[in-house]
Amino acid sequence: MERISAACAMEWSIELEKALRSKKPGQAIEGIQRIGKRIQEWSKEPKPTVAVYNMFGLVPGEDRLFANTILLRLADAFRFGDRETRVSIVKVFLLELKSRDNKKMKGRLYRGILSKERVQNHVELLKRVKLVFDTGDVESKALALALFGCWAPFAKDSAHIRYLILSSMISSDVLQAQASLFAAGCFCELAGDFVPVVLEMLVNMVTSSETLLTIRLAGTRVFAKMGPSYSVASRAYKTGLNLLDSLEEDLVVTMLVSLTKLASKSTLLLLEQVDLLLLFLSQEKDLRLQATALRCLHFIFMRGGVYSSVSALGIKTLSRIVDEADLPLSMQCEALQILHKMLLYRLQNLPQDNMLELSPLLTTIENSAESFIMSKSLLAIHVLADLSMKLSRRAEMGSGGNSFSPLLTRTISIIIDRVILVVKPLLFLCQAGAGALLEVQSLLSLLLSLVREHPDLGVSVLDKVRLFIEYLVDVHEGKIVTRQERLSVPEIFDFKGENVDISLKLAYYVHKFSVSCIEIINEAGAITTQVVDKVKLLVQSVHRCSLFHWYVLIMYSILMHSHSMWSYVVHNKKESCNPDCDLNCSLCSDLVEREFFTLDCAKKLLTERDNWSAYKAGTFAACQGAWITAAFVFEQLTSKAQSGSCSCWLKSLTQFAQTESKFQFYPITQWGFSLADWSKINEFPVMLFQDISNELGQGSVENIHEPNYTEMLLQAYHGLCSSRKTLESIVTSNKSFCFQRWFLAIRVELLGTMENVVKVLGATPITEDSISKNRKCEKKDEYLNCLRQITQSSFRLNRLVQEYDLISMSFIGMDSRSSKIISTLALSCFLLAFATGFAILISDPLANDILMPCDLENSKNYLQGMLVQNVIRRLWHLDQDTISHLCLFLGIGVQPKDNFHESRSQRLNISGEERDILDVCNYVVAGIVALKEEADRKKNEEILSQVTKDGFQLLLNTVTKWMRIPFRVPTYFFKIRPCIGSELFVFNADTRNSNQLSILPGFNLSLNLCLQLRNLPPDLPFGVTRSYCVLYSSMSFQDSKENGETKGQFLWENRTLDSDNMIRMNEKLLHHVTECSTKKTTNSKRGREKDIDSDEIITGFACFDLIDARKGFSNCLLDVSRFPVGSYRIKWQSCCIDSQGSYWSLLPLNAGPVFTVQKPTAV
Repeated sequence: MERISAACAMEWSIELEKALRSKKPGQAIEGIQRIGKRIQEWSKEPKPTVAVYNMFGLVPGEDRLFANTILLRLADAFRFGDRETRVSIVKVFLLELKSRDNKKMKGRLYRGILSKERVQNHVELLKRVKLVFDTGDVESKALALALFGCWAPFAKDSAHIRYLILSSMISSDVLQAQASLFAAGCFCELAGDFVPVVLEMLVNMVTSSETLLTIRLAGTRVFAKMGPSYSVASRAYKTGLNLLDSLEEDLVVTMLVSLTKLASKSTLLLLEQVDLLLLFLSQEKDLRLQATALRCLHFIFMRGGVYSSVSALGIKTLSRIVDEADLPLSMQCEALQILHKMLLYRLQNLPQDNMLELSPLLTTIENSAESFIMSKSLLAIHVLADLSMKLSRRAEMGSGGNSFSPLLTRTISIIIDRVILVVKPLLFLCQAGAGALLEVQSLLSLLLSLVREHPDLGVSVLDKVRLFIEYLVDVHEGKIVTRQERLSVPEIFDFKGENVDISLKLAYYVHKFSVSCIEIINEAGAITTQVVDKVKLLVQSVHRCSLFHWYVLIMYSILMHSHSMWSYVVHNKKESCNPDCDLNCSLCSDLVEREFFTLDCAKKLLTERDNWSAYKAGTFAACQGAWITAAFVFEQLTSKAQSGSCSCWLKSLTQFAQTESKFQFYPITQWGFSLADWSKINEFPVMLFQDISNELGQGSVENIHEPNYTEMLLQAYHGLCSSRKTLESIVTSNKSFCFQRWFLAIRVELLGTMENVVKVLGATPITEDSISKNRKCEKKDEYLNCLRQITQSSFRLNRLVQEYDLISMSFIGMDSRSSKIISTLALSCFLLAFATGFAILISDPLANDILMPCDLENSKNYLQGMLVQNVIRRLWHLDQDTISHLCLFLGIGVQPKDNFHESRSQRLNISGEERDILDVCNYVVAGIVALKEEADRKKNEEILSQVTKDGFQLLLNTVTKWMRIPFRVPTYFFKIRPCIGSELFVFNADTRNSNQLSILPGFNLSLNLCLQLRNLPPDLPFGVTRSYCVLYSSMSFQDSKENGETKGQFLWENRTLDSDNMIRMNEKLLHHVTECSTKKTTNSKRGREKDIDSDEIITGFACFDLIDARKGFSNCLLDVSRFPVGSYRIKWQSCCIDSQGSYWSLLPLNAGPVFTVQKPTAV
């Protein structure tokens, strides 16, 4: 457990004392700088509670004692030290003041290490520094005054220090006067009663012509700090406002800035300040005053200030500045940014009929976007793109039409034209300008934003990208001809070299853009025939030229036969094909041709020994479902790995990809044969294709009763088990493969469960006569046992769905696409759970007997309460008609719920990845409804046998359709990083025995807790400030006292993941967090309940306010009064809520503690 600053205080105090006493040159300065950083961190931490003191073995108040000791040592060093020492000490507290003024600290009462309540000996501190002021030279006096300003939290109430500051303000020495004004400003921020005196002196100082201009400028800056309350700030603002007319231009400029900062503390003052600044933007004012007023307006609006002050005059004035080419470029750009903010606010309040008022403003921005000045043009393009997206969105919401589509099209054209304008000088000068390349990337990112907002624009964007690539190719090939005329040997281009041709770099950027563009279009469900045709032309353009690296060619080829494109082509073929024709035959030739090209490119890429590019191509192939290419690449790279861990990782990927490629080939027999023949011709060093050919030639895949279908699932199960075992053999200190191990474990269990279902179905005759006989004769028990196994499989599948949900919220910072793929896999798994649970039990009344030993009502609750509500929750946002139809027949109300997690990971658009699954879901739901209607119509034995047969057949067909859905792995699978999780440290709240968790029978267990987050990346796009934890135990959790270590042991080491308890406790934790967010419960709660095995489970909840998103402290009370004598394990689960409101489950990185119920000792 990491120590807090309070626990390190004594050690830091001793280190500082040693450094200050050291005779080694520079040692004292280093010690002062080191303690300065520690003071900053210490000030951010809250004051420790008694429980925290006990956790670290501290005496209450011990930290405050050593903090004061450190401050006294610094004060003594300031008193007796030389100039360098004094300057270093002042810098320490200036940095602490800067961190105090940080945005995170604003709006909260300062309770840091320099707060008055934590500095008990402030009189001694001030006395030591005052001696320096009284006896030192001018520079020493200035340093002492600066130190008083930094110590304002406890020095502001000292009459002696106030007098020193006020008397120094009228000093003739510039340095001393400036330092006193700094100190006065620090005091005025905290002490309202000090402001009137300072304000009166400032008026005299600023207006006095005898005072030096430097001092008068410093005095005007003090106005910005006079804001402890609105009344004080208002008085100071009006005083400064009255001085503007009588001041020189230099002072007016400084005063405008100070009044803007002062007014930003109050909305009312801010409105008045905006009007004042607009007056200074008139053409009659000096250019310097206009620039200052514009800079102040920029400060106000960029901070999200008062948009209600947007006026027609302000917009007109800013438009004039944007159009005036004679004004400085910085003024034009600032005016454009302010105008952007104003227009965004105006859009929210402008009626739909008055949108034409914006046309002149949009024309102004378009003209700026076409400017020859690059910085202004790029800024205007971003503004135009943002406004066009918001205008288009509002128009669609208002009238159902989009009158701003031409604006979007013009914006796209302007962006492409600007890209060409940026690129042309680079192409013909043959120089790679870093700034220009960054601008190209920025423009392409902006173009992606437009496509993301309006996917229907993807067709025109892809077409323009293709034309741009052809333009690059023409320029590139022209340069090659020119160079070959001068060189005897053709020049060889190194894609990864420092002097790489600019065309290659640009082609690579455009390639990344086109891949992202197609994925965005697919995610939005906007793949159309036009999009497919444009992608074909784009891929053909890339394949025809020698400009692109083999890696890029592989990516484009994979993209063309990716799941999104393949899914759309298949659906189109189904709609257009003759019912008698073979769909596989019509699609097989195209797929085989593209696979040939991709494998050939991969072979050439590996021949060039560009292993990193080959690895990236393999990962991209796996993410797109191109498992044959992935298997080939990973197999070849395995032998080239230098380290054992890399070799095991690549071997695991090879086994994974080979297994999935066999699974992928299974429904397409002809494809497998073609690839096997091609691999022989091209002498490929893998036997994968021949293995597929042999396996597919054993029997017909259309008959699920054939042994090869069950055997295929069994082989896939064993193949993934081997991949998982290989992965588990990798030993890392930071647990970098947690996600990969968990993801593979779910996939393994899913295939194992489905293999069991198919095996049971294959062993159960589904003719009407056999069903009727089995339901009546002596085989009834065997028949019911088969039904029982299928129903138990439904339970297991539903648990795997919950596990998919849990894994998607257990890895903080997972990208949205990976989260969406996992949600799609959860939906795919759920349709199997739904089909196995409903198809049999609804169709056959005898199936109700399978849960009779448990409880018949439980089986019905399972069906209607769990499966139906889950199908409503998961499909309601995709196909409301189908769900409404199902609920109507089952007599269940539709009440879709929403919470933290569903909004992030369970809502899906109908895109290429979901279309196949949704088709199967619709098929299952339609089949369930038909079975229900048929079963309710008649009750005779003949009809029931037919319904049972139809139920079996529905399940068989569902499994067959599910096996034909391509499987994709999320991109997060290939992000090898330390496991993000939490560690819980538990201490006994009883101070007499804090290190041992033991109680007497009949008592509750009171605990002090420390939760510490581990491996949290610093580049997260959101913050984490609060965490929750649930602790639970049971009499069945008996454990030996020797296994009670609470730290250092990773939860998954030498054991399998306890996913059942994690799922159950995560549901409780999510429910508790939801209640806390709606104020329905307190952050700390405890309770009892019965689990499935009638074992009583006690729970306790705790809430942690995290310090720097790393650690937090809390307490908890567990009601273990009924536990008999013995030792018991406490298990736990934690979570956090980020600044965007999303719920994240935190993986427990250490085991829970063991507590002991001891026998009472005899008196």
